[in-house]
Amino acid sequence: MPQTQCGLCGHRDGCLPYAKSMIEGEAANKCIPGGQPVADALAQLLNRPHLKAEQSIWPIQSDGRPQRMKAIIREDECIGCTKCISACPVDAIIGSGKLMHTVLTDLCTGCELCIPPCPVDCIDLVEDREPLPTIAERNNEQQQLRQRYYAHIQREEQRSIHRKGPIVRAEIDTDLFSQFSHWLEEVPSIARVEQAVKTVASVDAKTTIELAKLRTQIKKLEKQLNIRADQQKQTQLEQLQLRLNQILEV
Repeated sequence: MPQTQCGLCGHRDGCLPYAKSMIEGEAANKCIPGGQPVADALAQLLNRPHLKAEQSIWPIQSDGRPQRMKAIIREDECIGCTKCISACPVDAIIGSGKLMHTVLTDLCTGCELCIPPCPVDCIDLVEDREPLPTIAERNNEQQQLRQRYYAHIQREEQRSIHRKGPIVRAEIDTDLFSQFSHWLEEVPSIARVEQAVKTVASVDAKTTIELAKLRTQIKKLEKQLNIRADQQKQTQLEQLQLRLNQILEV
């Protein structure tokens, strides 16, 4: 698995929940960043028929995977809200409240999770112009990303007791990652933190999550329509924009 933790497979918490679901029978062709190479490798590993990988909106590279992307922040437009920092699963964004933020491009996976929470829409995705990694380099990169994600989960778990206001990402199934981290020495151990019953902030999280999903869908449709007109997609875009406005007006 590429360890982008992007959730494009339909599992909000990233690669591990999808891996667990595949073992339980889910199709093994839903990893969009991995493309056909990962779909084929998973089919072979699980001894299943090879399926066509779900399509990415990005062009295909020479290695058969979708174009690697990196997020960049238009720093002169950044208001320092810190929402993108909380959303990044591998802690590739640095900055402080009400101060400019920036992306550590060497660590960015192009997962797009920082884009929907940004209230001023100052984050763009650009093509990664670096040479494609070798197999050894990719394996090392994936291991480092996984370690960073587990460290991110542990930090968010510790912060959860004192967090105020709505969360940016859906709450992670920490129990699953905690169990897995104790089986595998290669990742940081995750310890559950006991805490009081959630306050109204957790209720607000549902709206925050829906807004994030809507904005992501809208952006993808807008990109697709910029390339080629499609009446069905245009109608879908208008419906999503209407729903977004309805939520924002509440």
